[in-house]
Amino acid sequence: MGRRNKSYSKDLHQQAYDRLTGMQAFGESKKAAVATGTEKDKIFSYNTYKSYWKHTKYFIKYIKEHHPECTTLKSARKFVNEWLQVRADQGLSAWTVQLEAKAMGKLYGIQPDDENYFKPPKRKREDIKRSRGDRVRDRHFSKTNNDELIKFCRGTGLRRCELEQLRGKDLVTRSQIEKEISRLDTIPAESRTPVDEKRFTMLQDARLFDGEYFTFVRNGKGGRERLSPIIGQNTEQIVERFRNTPPEEKVWQHIHKSADIHGYRAEYATAIYRSHARDIKEIPFDRVNRGTGRRYQSEVYVCRKDEAGKKLDKSAMLVCSKALGHNRISVVADNYIRGL
Repeated sequence: MGRRNKSYSKDLHQQAYDRLTGMQAFGESKKAAVATGTEKDKIFSYNTYKSYWKHTKYFIKYIKEHHPECTTLKSARKFVNEWLQVRADQGLSAWTVQLEAKAMGKLYGIQPDDENYFKPPKRKREDIKRSRGDRVRDRHFSKTNNDELIKFCRGTGLRRCELEQLRGKDLVTRSQIEKEISRLDTIPAESRTPVDEKRFTMLQDARLFDGEYFTFVRNGKGGRERLSPIIGQNTEQIVERFRNTPPEEKVWQHIHKSADIHGYRAEYATAIYRSHARDIKEIPFDRVNRGTGRRYQSEVYVCRKDEAGKKLDKSAMLVCSKALGHNRISVVADNYIRGL
C-alpha cells in the first residue's frame, strides 16, 4: 500500500466542489425529502447545482483575493455576508444577489429564517432589464435570418435549454394524448405506479389548452415534464419543422446566443392568457370577506407594487402557468404577462 501524503490538503475550490457534489440528488423526489426533513442537504436539479457551483466559485475567488488567510470553508463562512453585500453594492440585480444568497445558504446550511441569513435587496418588476427594450446584443441578431426560430419560439414558449434539447419525436397530437388518457383510465388508481400518476396528471393538464398540437418537454425547470400547446398563425410551419426532423435528432442544431428567448416566451404567455381570460366585470363576486362583510371576486388576481390595481383572471393565469412549466400564477403576473 502506498503511504498517504499527510502534507496534502484540499484547497477551498476542492472543498466547495466536494460539498456541493455530495448534495446531488438528481431524479429524487423533493416532496419525499421534505417529508423526511432531508431536503436541506440535497440539490434535486442539475441546473440548480450548476448555478450554485458557478456563484460559489465567485465567492471562493473573492476569499482568495481579500482573505487569503482562509484556507477552509469553515474559516471563510464569516465573510459570506460581506461578499454578498459587495455584490449588491456592485450593482448586480436583486435576482442575482438572491441566487447567490441561496447558493451560500446551501453551501453552509444557512436557512432563510436564520438571523445571519443575508437580506438581499427586494426584487422589483420595474428593475427587470432582461427582454425590456433594445439591448446592445440585439445589434448582432438578424431577425430576417432567424425568422423561423422567432416564429417557433413565439408559438411554443420554450426556454432556451428546452429548445436545445427538443427532438423530432417531441411533437404530440391531441389524439395521442386522449388515447393515452383512455389507456391509463383503464388502470385502477390504486394499481397505477407513481410514474403513471405523474404522466396521467400531465396528460389531463393538456386538456386545459386549445389546439391540436403540443411540444413534449421532457426536462423542464426542476426536471418536470409537461405538454405545452403550439399556438398562433405559424402552427403549421412549426409542426412541419418537427416532422422534417428525424425522431432522435435535435429540432434546432444551433440557437443564436443573442436571440431574446425570454421575450418570445413572454409573448407566448400573453397570447395564451388573452385567449383564455374572461372580462373582469363578468367574473362573479362569489365570496364574502369575513372582516368587512363585503363580497369579492375570488377568481380575480390583483397586482401589486408598480402594477397595483391591475386585475387578472386567475383561471387564465393558471392555464398560462401550466403551459410555461410553472406552478405559481404569481410568477406569470410578475414575469410574463405584458401589455394588458
